[in-house]
Amino acid sequence: MAAATRGRRKFLRHPSQVVALAFAAAVLVGAVLLSLPIATHDPGRAPFVTSLFTATSAICVTGLSTVDTPNYWTPFGQVVILVLVQIGGFGVMTLASLLGHVLARKMGLRTRVTTAQETKSQAIGDLRSLLLGVLRVTVVIESVTAIALVLRWWLGYGESFGRAAYLGVFHAVSAFNNAGFALFSDSLMSYATDPLIVGPISIAVTLGGIGFPVIMELLRQHKPHRWSLHTKITLLMTSVLFVGGAILLTALEWNNPQTLGTHHGFDKLLVGLFHSVAPRSSGFNTWDNGAIEDGTLIATIALMFIGGGSAGTAGGIKVTTFFLLLIAIIAEVRGEEDATAFDRRIDSRAMRQALTVALIGIAAIISGTIALTQMTHLPLRDAMFETTSAYATVGLSTGVTPELPPSAQILVSGLMFFGRLGPITLVSALAIRESSRRYKLPEGRPIIG
Repeated sequence: MAAATRGRRKFLRHPSQVVALAFAAAVLVGAVLLSLPIATHDPGRAPFVTSLFTATSAICVTGLSTVDTPNYWTPFGQVVILVLVQIGGFGVMTLASLLGHVLARKMGLRTRVTTAQETKSQAIGDLRSLLLGVLRVTVVIESVTAIALVLRWWLGYGESFGRAAYLGVFHAVSAFNNAGFALFSDSLMSYATDPLIVGPISIAVTLGGIGFPVIMELLRQHKPHRWSLHTKITLLMTSVLFVGGAILLTALEWNNPQTLGTHHGFDKLLVGLFHSVAPRSSGFNTWDNGAIEDGTLIATIALMFIGGGSAGTAGGIKVTTFFLLLIAIIAEVRGEEDATAFDRRIDSRAMRQALTVALIGIAAIISGTIALTQMTHLPLRDAMFETTSAYATVGLSTGVTPELPPSAQILVSGLMFFGRLGPITLVSALAIRESSRRYKLPEGRPIIG
């Protein structure tokens, strides 16, 4: 009994382990459910690797799939995917933290820090209020999005109300959680020029991607000058990347006959705007990513790598991380000792954390790309696009995902899992393990450049 108690205390002192195990358990349960004969239209059972890949993609709210979701999975399998997406978006770690709270009756500071990071809250306060706030925001946004989509599919496309309701709810949940699973074989390409479909989905993707701390602050505080530094940075970078990405991608694809070349006027702008949102982690697409220009592919990879807001349903290294790296470069070029933003000096520990997260992300993508090219002999452009999409939990693909052999599927699953949990647990671990020496070593200056 004493040994068990000591083991439990040791376990709870490392909340990142709780997070990883909770996500892994959810993936395993989802894979088992998707392996049931009732989950697939094909005779027998789905191969376990296929079920595992799909469950990982759903829990990690990515959207990559080796099979055609609407035709391969039965309604039972699709509902399992939807539930996994919702669990992944809300954060399995929330349930793990609640379990720790029940067992210990008192949640320590370390666990609260990690819980706040994944459950989309900056404040370390009452857990119950936090969870209720997250739940309310999730229900409201998903409900409003679902109603808009249901009405459009019901009244605009002649779908039965039941079918329209199913489509609306599924895509609303998938959009807000930035999962990218769709019930159409071509994702949303059939609705590329319908603003009443891609509009609500884009808004839901953006709201989920900026993070719950920002949403909650916007609801509480309507005066921009009183917003927190985190909210200001997130909204600024989200706006810059959205506008800049839309202009760049639209310009690059303007005359491509396989993407925007067949559209006219407003339709071109609408598709371009949507694909400025899509790489930020949505996973939906309204053009064929396998047919885009090389410049567009590189720009999309960059947008996927940056991702969305911290403590949100989007992936990537996060816009705040990218912003901190930018201002660090600006400060160094100017010869300034401190990096500043919005009349605030940025803490040096935050700068080091941003650099660590970015470099680990780069290392993961490069390593994954090398491994994937060796396993599949894919062209470099396809392999890098696939690994970046997996690590950044985006879900976009040039169309090579269904062709991946089992070994490559395991690799991509690992990238999705690490990409979803890596930045969260890493930043939490760095915050928890902060320490300061009571002495300083002699200074050294190696040659740079």
